Amino acid sequence: MAGNDKRRGALRTSNKKGATKGSGGQVRRSLKGKGPTPKAEDRPYHAAHKRRQVSERRSSGRHDRGVEQNELVVGRNPVIECLQAKVPAATLYLAEGTGKDDRLSEAVGIASGRNIPVVEVPRHEMDRMTGNGMHQGIGLLIPPYQYTTVHDLMVDIKGRNEPGLVVVLDNITDPRNLGAVIRSVAGFGGHGVVIPERRSASVTAVAWRTSAGTAARLPVAKATNLTRTIKEFQENGYQVIGLDGDGDVTLDTYKGGTEPVVIVLGSEGKGISRLVKENCDYILSIPTTDWVESLNASVAASVVLSEFARQRRLQ
Repeated sequence: MAGNDKRRGALRTSNKKGATKGSGGQVRRSLKGKGPTPKAEDRPYHAAHKRRQVSERRSSGRHDRGVEQNELVVGRNPVIECLQAKVPAATLYLAEGTGKDDRLSEAVGIASGRNIPVVEVPRHEMDRMTGNGMHQGIGLLIPPYQYTTVHDLMVDIKGRNEPGLVVVLDNITDPRNLGAVIRSVAGFGGHGVVIPERRSASVTAVAWRTSAGTAARLPVAKATNLTRTIKEFQENGYQVIGLDGDGDVTLDTYKGGTEPVVIVLGSEGKGISRLVKENCDYILSIPTTDWVESLNASVAASVVLSEFARQRRLQ
């Protein structure tokens, strides 16, 4: 019978005098519940939510492909290389508690000298930004490269009152090759580089470093269709020269380097695409020793650009 049970804990006892205070409504609120569970696509951490975001971007015409995004370069040596190459940077991030050394001090000194904001963030935040803990406590935020258009590139060259010299890259996917070509074009008096929008290396931090900062001064244009781009150059008075091992002419016999010219380079493996090759005015080969099959794209560009620069100096 209730109240007569002798078991321990059967009765509520209190030493307090007076009325017992209530819970302040906490029990009532806890019993009320939190309402219906949100749909899976409304929960940010759920995979269905991410799928819905992708679907909304596609339906609104905003595609991730081809959209340039900020790049975070991490690691002390890569960050210093970017800063020394004067890669345009937005922010230098340092993780709290990172041990100081000469490289870290050098990075902070260069950033401060270039008025790049230096921001200290919690280490877990740096881990989240980079996706792992291999950042060595430092990261450099690089904004997207500002590409020009082929039309604007030709207008700019026309305003210089000198024969244009442009390099078009086809099937070049290594950003180091792209950076080296940009450096060679700038070094030998070229006016710009053209790359396709798809299946091509872009001007990333790696390309910036390889170009030794020349990407800041030499315009790089993106083309939707290289075949149409080549025809556009031809319509504007350019002679288009494709580089290939089996050429119609060789570099030591070609004398058209003083005219407006476009040099088309393919990858060491695939070479120039068939349609692009068919629309070139000439296919030019670089004489090499018999047992060397081909040259790296950036090396081939340097050789041809050097010869054309020599012809222009003697004009």
